[in-house]
Order: sequence, then C-alpha cells, then structure tokens
Amino acid sequence: MIDRDLKRSLGQMMKGVQVVGAAHDGVVRAYCSHWVCQVSFEEPVVMASVSPRHDTYPLMRADGRFTVSVLAGDQVAEGQYFSYPGRKFQYLAPEYVELNDDGLPVVPGCIAWFQCETFEVKEAWESGEGIDHHLFFARVTATGEGRLKEPPLLYSSRQGWRVAGEKAREPGTSVRDALLERLAAAGLDGPDDGPAD
Repeated sequence: MIDRDLKRSLGQMMKGVQVVGAAHDGVVRAYCSHWVCQVSFEEPVVMASVSPRHDTYPLMRADGRFTVSVLAGDQVAEGQYFSYPGRKFQYLAPEYVELNDDGLPVVPGCIAWFQCETFEVKEAWESGEGIDHHLFFARVTATGEGRLKEPPLLYSSRQGWRVAGEKAREPGTSVRDALLERLAAAGLDGPDDGPAD
C-alpha cells in the first residue's frame, strides 16, 4: 500500500488521457488510461502499463496488437465511459468506438490514434494480490490523424479531468537562448548538440 502523503504527491502528476483497445476472435474491448507514453526518439516505440484485471488485457496478449486513441479535451464522456470495465455499462455506448481497417478499436473524433505491435511484455511488480501491472512495449505500425489542433484531455487523481490550455512560455521568449547567453558571458562552451544525457 502506498503511503498516504506519497499517494497525494503522486496524484498531482498530470498526464494525457488515452483509450487503449484490442480485438481477438470477434471480441472488442477498450479501457481508459493515462499510463501510455513514447519511450524512444529513434524508433516509434510506446509503452503501456496494463492491469491483468482489465478485460482488454487477454485480448492484447492473444492478438499481440493494440491501439491507442489520444483523447481531445472535449472527450470527457468517452474517457469516463472507458474508465470502467465495459461490462459495468453493459457495453451500451457503441458510438464511442469504431474499428480501423485492421479491425482494431479506435475512438471516433480523437486527436490521433496509433496501432501498435507488442514486442515485449514485462511483469512490472507484485503486490499482495499478485502482479499489479504489466508493461507492454510496442512498435507503432499505423496511425490515423484526427483533430490534431485540439487541446488534449489530461487527468490527475488529485486534480481530476482537465483540458490542456494556455502556453506556459511567453511568445518570443527562449529559455534556451537565455542560458546560452549566460554560458557565453561566463566564457564557457555551449552545448555540442550531441546526444542528450
């Protein structure tokens, strides 16, 4: 069990919201996640943290593929619907999912979606109730652009659902340029633009 203060602090982390979906033998399932991320600059590789208790999980394992739909800020209803196992809602909202050309589920009207092919699954950690989550590492093999200019939907357990909004930096302001000027004023070499640490 996570310490209460630590849990509240972790709950401040704001993350993008996605719907992860899979299909196998005519069964289609999807769930809401904010634990999907890109893990490589050189290759189109993503990682999804998935609970074996999700009804989507066995389909992801059996098919070896899954999709990720990036939700827009106006898609709270879709995010909320997929936040619970579909069986709780008797799968009564088919309008929130459609199949792409390969028969995998995507959310209509999303910002963009990715089709992913799993190449490795790691059992992340065990809790008192067994394996808590598995990490699915996958290559993006197809994508669909949706409403790319829409602000994304965000979530944190402490702040709830949010929409990405205003820019954090003033137009015309470059923190990098200011730091380079400080380096030059101090007589130090600037970055070599090589690999990042």
